[in-house]
Amino acid sequence: MLADKAYDGNDLRSQIAAMDAEAVIPSKRNRKVAIPHDALIYKHRNQIERCFGRLKHFRRFATRYDRRIIHFTGFVHLAAAMIWLRRMSIRPRTQRHSLTP
Repeated sequence: MLADKAYDGNDLRSQIAAMDAEAVIPSKRNRKVAIPHDALIYKHRNQIERCFGRLKHFRRFATRYDRRIIHFTGFVHLAAAMIWLRRMSIRPRTQRHSLTP
C-alpha cells in the first residue's frame, strides 16, 4: 500500500500488516525510530497523483456527474485515452527562423 507521510501511524501500519500487505509509507520526522520504506516503489505514488490531477481537469470526472458506475468508469477510460493521446502527440518544438535578415 502506497501512502503519504500523513498516513504514518502505528494503527494504520498494523491494519496493513493484518491484511498481509506491505506498507510503503515514509516515516514522519517526529517518529523516534524511522521505519524504512522502499523508495523505488514510493516513486510510483507521484505518478499516480499526477494521473489523478490530470483526470480532475475533466469537469465530468471531478464532479462525478454520472450516477451509474458503468458510465463513470467508461468516462474514466475515455479521459485516460484522451490524456494518453495528448501525451503521445507532443513533440519538441523546433527553433523558428524569421523571414527577415
